[in-house]
Amino acid sequence: MAEVLTVGRVGVDLYPQQSGVPLAQVSTFARSLGGTATNVAVGAARLGRRSAVLTKVGPDGFGSYVRQALADFGVDNRFVGTAPELLTPVVFCALDPPEDPPLLFYRLPTAPDLTLTAQDVPWDLVAEVPLLWVTGTGVSAEPARSTQLEMLSRRGRPDSAAGRWTVLDLDWRPMFWQSPAQAREQYQRMLPHVSVAVGNRREVEVAVGTSDPRLAARRLLECGVELALVKLGADGVLVATADSMTVVAPLGVEVVCGLGAGDAFGAAVVHGLLSGWSPVSIAEHANAAGAIVASRLACADAMPSLAELAELLGRRRESEGGS
Repeated sequence: MAEVLTVGRVGVDLYPQQSGVPLAQVSTFARSLGGTATNVAVGAARLGRRSAVLTKVGPDGFGSYVRQALADFGVDNRFVGTAPELLTPVVFCALDPPEDPPLLFYRLPTAPDLTLTAQDVPWDLVAEVPLLWVTGTGVSAEPARSTQLEMLSRRGRPDSAAGRWTVLDLDWRPMFWQSPAQAREQYQRMLPHVSVAVGNRREVEVAVGTSDPRLAARRLLECGVELALVKLGADGVLVATADSMTVVAPLGVEVVCGLGAGDAFGAAVVHGLLSGWSPVSIAEHANAAGAIVASRLACADAMPSLAELAELLGRRRESEGGS
């Protein structure tokens, strides 16, 4: 059985081969597997976890590519369905600026992953999998909204003491919502069912009404989560539990493309939770994973191994020891 099941967004990312120029001036692109759910599943597999993804693609060549790429990365693709009359989403990334590249989504009239219904769900796996990963985007439209909420309801309250986690990646994408207020309503419906919430300042502001990291973390904890991870960009990440709040410093790298760094962060969170690591250790490894992917061009293809995380963290400790 899979150790982690991720649910939601899938796509094919097209990366410019010319950096620092607008899309209108890009002449060539490189293809890579993309989408939060798929990237986290790939990243977890790269870290040695048995991962599966629940999503949908179109009946086209890109859909075939997604299935094969997942298999090549060691991700269980049995739960990748097909939406007969829709196209597999394509996403263009403009490396301008590379730290926060703007994205151009082709997901109209809707994306296949937003057509998930109860008939598509492996309910036994949802009930039993040690870690279930869901996103905010997954409830941005029907029928996926009702499907994901039903998954959370039927899975029941997470029991971290038994190694059973449900993680919500807030994954705020304004182009998928009518308003922040609409998104907040759906976040509030999900938070009581999850044990971990992950998001940046803007995402927690949409979810709980404030971008102040400590206040936002407290509000997330009040909603019932056991661990809140608020990503602070160049300032690191705030790690909050009922007992403590700690800021874990970032790792400095030369940024090639910031796209995918958050998904690498998430994959390391998955591995850390399943490994029983402390919240601070989880955040340290997640920061390292995000930094490594930010220094590379691509998402799924750029996900780091445990050896790469250990090497980067080891160099940091040596540097701190020397200073």
